[in-house]
Parts: sequence; C-alpha cells; structure tokens
Amino acid sequence: MPKLSVYNLAGQVTGEIELNDQVFGVEFNEAVVHQAIVMQLANQRQGTSATKTRGMVRGGGRKPWKQKRTGRARSGSTRSPIWVGGGTTFGPQPRSYAKKMPRKARRLALCCALSAKVAAGEMVVVEGLSFDAPKTKNVVAMLGAFDAADKKALIITNGDNVNVELSARNMPKVTAISNMGLNCFDILNSNKVFLDKEIVEQIEEVLA
Repeated sequence: MPKLSVYNLAGQVTGEIELNDQVFGVEFNEAVVHQAIVMQLANQRQGTSATKTRGMVRGGGRKPWKQKRTGRARSGSTRSPIWVGGGTTFGPQPRSYAKKMPRKARRLALCCALSAKVAAGEMVVVEGLSFDAPKTKNVVAMLGAFDAADKKALIITNGDNVNVELSARNMPKVTAISNMGLNCFDILNSNKVFLDKEIVEQIEEVLA
C-alpha cells in the first residue's frame, strides 16, 4: 500500500498515512479517464445556442414579385436563406450535450486520477486543513510552505469549513472543492493536490 507523509499547514511533517491500494494504487486507464473528462466537459455545456429558420423570421409572407415575365429568378419569400435578412439553414438549435457513464467506470476514473497524482508525488495530505476566517493570505502561506505558490493547485476539503473555499476563490491558479465535488478534470488539471486527512477514509470508503 502506498504511504504518504502527513503535513500541517506550515509544511512540517506530523505523521504518516497508509493509503488504500484500490483507490490510490490503481493502474492508469487512459481510455476510462478520457471518457470521464469528455463527459464532464460536455455536461457543463448549456446548449442554448439558437438561430432562426426561415419560418421563425418575421415577415416574408408576401411574394416579392410575380412568378413569370420579370426577368428575375422566381422567389416566394424575402426570408429565404439565400436572401439578406433571411433565415439560417442548418443553424444551431437548443439541445442537450449530456453524456453518461456507468457508475463503476466513473469511480475507476477517479481512482486512476488520484493514483496518478500519488505516483507522481503531487499529492499532499494536510492535517487540520481549515481556516478561522476567509483570508487569501492563509492559502498563500500554505502554498508557499509547499513550494507551490506559482503552480496550479487543487485543495480538497470535507466541505464543513467553507472558509477554505472562500479564501481560494479569487486566486486564478487555485481551485478549492469539497470531497462531494471530486472530479477527474480538476485533479489532473492541477500540479499539486492538497487533501484533507479527515476525508481520506471517506474517499476510500466510497471508491474502494
């Protein structure tokens, strides 16, 4: 089983934790992880883009000129797609981009992402990851203690103390989420993952 050192907010080692092989020691499955990220990004799309067809454009009910003997091409409406101000042919219409994955596949993708960070040495387990007040300087100090001030960082909390998320929300390179919002994209899109020691057992209980 992989083992990681446990740190406090000042970057000092306070102990060691043993991780579950079924969650943090899984072989990376690129196909499943790719499918999970594509699903997540697709589900974020609103799908509200819309254009008007010739039947939706106002006007155009009268025939512009008679059918014959004008020397011009026949036309039945000024809202035809080939006219300026006419409708749009095959334009986007409101639709759902939602994708689905089996539950076991989603969990496997999360395990692969977490295992990849452990194998790369980019996961840090922090004890007492909470702040008394929402202050950005608390996050800056913590990142500085782990030489991650200029790196993209992901902070995973238990969700009880919202001060961590509030302290990090105005930092462009830092993302703070609770364990309920754990996802592959945020994990793999970060250079350093800070994990609260309290939720390690919760994550293992759900994903193992």
